[in-house]
Amino acid sequence: MARVVCPKCSSRQDGGTECRRCGVVFSRYASSPEARIKAGTAAASASGLFRSFYRIFRWVAVGSSILVLVLMLRNSPPPDVQIDPDAQKRAEAKVQLLQAASKEGRPYTLHLDEGELNSWLRPNLSLARGEPTQTARERGQDDVEPSIERVRSTVRDVKIQLLDDRVRGYVLFDLLGKDQSLVLEGRLVVENGYLRLQPESGTLGTLPLPQSSLKGAVARLFDRPENRETFHVPPGIRDIRVEHGELIVVRR
Repeated sequence: MARVVCPKCSSRQDGGTECRRCGVVFSRYASSPEARIKAGTAAASASGLFRSFYRIFRWVAVGSSILVLVLMLRNSPPPDVQIDPDAQKRAEAKVQLLQAASKEGRPYTLHLDEGELNSWLRPNLSLARGEPTQTARERGQDDVEPSIERVRSTVRDVKIQLLDDRVRGYVLFDLLGKDQSLVLEGRLVVENGYLRLQPESGTLGTLPLPQSSLKGAVARLFDRPENRETFHVPPGIRDIRVEHGELIVVRR
């Protein structure tokens, strides 16, 4: 037999048409004034609870949006990369030895420390010097994916940190007329003849990027047809990695 709950006193019993505890007839109680008042009170309470939840949710959503915007617009401070006066000369000499080994077809392992890498990068990168940039509307709506040439044309500063077995790259670029920082950290690997970054963390401004967005952005940057050949490793290069705070390029 099905159990019945009294709508008035909430006592439970096995079947029946009236409550054995308070004597109320179930069919009559449903249409009584007391029942209607009780139902109306419950509905009003539920409606008030929903309105309170909506107000709280609305303000939380507004506050979260403001926080995200503030974090994006607040740039991360550039890393302190120490470069001594002779770092560029040492880096150029090591790169020339690698090029000579490539021409002669003999093995060579290039070691660059953080100062040498950054001193070699600066003269070999085309950094923006305040030139006007196009907006997404001026470029056209179908041309909004990142490409190397576009990124390179708006980059104002690049600094690379070598952290044990990882690389952390700091890039300051122009975004619609405002300086915006991007920090990516991960491991360098060579896969099928192409240099790849396996991202572990990243921030846009001071906003941490979730892994899904981070991996998607890096994949789009490396895999677009106009970008892919930029990351093609010269023949004979077997490995590029960071080890004990040094960039290592291994030629067979």
